[in-house]
Amino acid sequence: MTDSWTDPATGTPTGVWPDAPAGAWPDAPTYPPTACPLPSSSSSPSPSPDASPSPTWSGSRRLPEGVIAVLAPLTACLTALVGLTAWTTAGAAGTPAHIEVGIGQVFMPYADKQRTAAFFRISNTGGSGDQLLSVTSPAAEGAMLSRHESSGGADSMRMVTSAEIPAGSVVRMTPSTLDVMMTVKGRWQVGDAVPFVLHFRHSGPVRTVAFVVRPGSGKGSHASQG
Repeated sequence: MTDSWTDPATGTPTGVWPDAPAGAWPDAPTYPPTACPLPSSSSSPSPSPDASPSPTWSGSRRLPEGVIAVLAPLTACLTALVGLTAWTTAGAAGTPAHIEVGIGQVFMPYADKQRTAAFFRISNTGGSGDQLLSVTSPAAEGAMLSRHESSGGADSMRMVTSAEIPAGSVVRMTPSTLDVMMTVKGRWQVGDAVPFVLHFRHSGPVRTVAFVVRPGSGKGSHASQG
């Protein structure tokens, strides 16, 4: 291949290639810009497909709407829970009193006297307190609650109109604490079962029996465990 070139207009050979006239060669094709340009080497790596987008903060530090939608009902629930806890702590949500009366004991009248005393064990397994208001029996009359107290070495006895039965407690009647004083009807024998009804302010009447025992036999002090 020769490096010479002959001008067709003059027929004169020459070793110089002329410049191509304008428009002789088409311009290089222009391609549209890349839809997804490649990141430069200094850009951060793309997050993995499984990564959850983090909430962004605007200049005013506002929570994203999605977070607000979740926090609103949660805040309402927490407010209600705090109120319920305070209500329960104050005792307003306590369960009703649940009274149980065990089998009691009653002293056998002695020295031809008709006065005697009965003893019972009362438990309250409920969440609210109750009060023992009175005790009745078809075999006795004039039954009254009596509380024994010691002060300055001297014992005293006084009649009371009621006895507290706190929630979750056990009240044991004994000759030295609380008992039921009454007058006997008819004649009793040791071992007889005497019917009684204990009347409570909230729980109403509770029926039980008390067995007749001799005074000083040692059983009277344990009658509250019946």
